[in-house]
Amino acid sequence: VQLQASGGGLVQAGGSLRLSCAASGRSFSSYFMGWLRQFPGKEREFVAGIARSGGMISYADSVKGRFTISRDNAKNTVYLQMNGLKPEDTAVYYCAAVLTLEDYVRQEYDYWGQGTLVTVSS
Repeated sequence: VQLQASGGGLVQAGGSLRLSCAASGRSFSSYFMGWLRQFPGKEREFVAGIARSGGMISYADSVKGRFTISRDNAKNTVYLQMNGLKPEDTAVYYCAAVLTLEDYVRQEYDYWGQGTLVTVSS
């Protein structure tokens, strides 16, 4: 599967952005999907995940109540709605995919998009 993330940009603290990740290739609905982010000089960290049919949603504690992950299997797209953005949310956001439940639960992804930069100004 090939993944293409979009929707990043510059936003003021308290604002909102919606990231999209379009998938092509093998059946999108076969994949567990996730969003991860990477701060400068740090390793990628998990943000949110969603199972094949839209269930088993999980979030990092740092984004619970502010971010919402969703997917539209008919459009081969996964979304991340980000509300109440904070300067500490500034990072490159990646969408990712994995085929197995075991790897999804362990937050280990096999396929990655190119990343989209989100910058939150104070």
